[in-house]
Amino acid sequence: MPRPSLSPITAALPETVPFVGPEAIARRSGVELVARIGANESPFGPAPSVVAAMAAAAQESWHYGDPENHDLREAIANHLGIDAANVMPGEGVDAILGMAVRLFAAPGSTVVTSLGGYPTFNYHIAGYGAAMHTVPYIDDREDIDALARAAHETQAAMVYLANPDNPMGSWWDSASIERFIASVPETTMIILDEAYGEFAPQGTLPAFDAQQANLLRMRTFSKAYGLAGARVGYVLGEAANISAFNRIRNHFGISNLAQAAAIAALADSEHLQGSLAAVRRAIDAIGTIARKHGLVALETATNFVAIDCGRDGAYAQAILDGLAQRGIFVRKPAVDGLSRCIRVSAGTDADLAAFDKALGEVLAGLRG
Repeated sequence: MPRPSLSPITAALPETVPFVGPEAIARRSGVELVARIGANESPFGPAPSVVAAMAAAAQESWHYGDPENHDLREAIANHLGIDAANVMPGEGVDAILGMAVRLFAAPGSTVVTSLGGYPTFNYHIAGYGAAMHTVPYIDDREDIDALARAAHETQAAMVYLANPDNPMGSWWDSASIERFIASVPETTMIILDEAYGEFAPQGTLPAFDAQQANLLRMRTFSKAYGLAGARVGYVLGEAANISAFNRIRNHFGISNLAQAAAIAALADSEHLQGSLAAVRRAIDAIGTIARKHGLVALETATNFVAIDCGRDGAYAQAILDGLAQRGIFVRKPAVDGLSRCIRVSAGTDADLAAFDKALGEVLAGLRG
């Protein structure tokens, strides 16, 4: 029977989900989730002031959120000391990345990224018909010099860099990032994903330059602010590029609850500092657990730790599977060279005690 056809771009794509959630794993396995420490969320949650703001906004859920996100844009701009014209909120960094690809990477153009880097960005590259060119990591960091060279060699429409990096937790200092930006062709749009910026050491994030016409910087409320479920992030950039998002964005994409939550989160610096301190304690605890079991925790500038399991990807996968069988949700990189690691997010004391116990059991079984 005749039926409508998919577009040529989407017809060629597989049906996929860039990340398999812990809920899906629990449904498939029938194993109850014990510790959710794989998605780089914040178990320390949003501030009570944020919850109160969301509760108040819920009374107004009968109407749409402000399609201009005016108050949120102003709050972000005031928080960063920049102009609101240089800020555009969106439904989390994932949605903003998709819009950026749609804006700056025409079908058939080339986009440069790191082999093993953030998979949702790759998902958008394929979804909008661009071609992906990848550069391997070097010493567990994204190779900024190779990324810049590839941007020149391929005449790339876009180049992507996460700093700090997901999935390895590594980072470059601001001077290195500024050197990278200067070395990329002016016609290549740089996507600088700073989702983990709040956790990074001082001197990691460059100063904002409102005149840099080939740079978009992505930030989120999902990590440090504990609002992953609210789906709200933002992009910073030169005013003309930011304004271009109005051509394609979902103007009602951020609910009134999410807008109210983000505004309240920015205002509660005390809770943010408490959450950052809790993450640092958890990161130290994960490192201690890794060493206790003969594994190596890599240095991190994020809210997660990449743990080197000491062998190959198959061994790390066996550890991951063994943890999942015990209700411990963690993730791992998939690409050779990085796949020797598992990635563990900061968790509560109870989360990490369960991880410690389960990891010991899994390793004992694998070591015979």
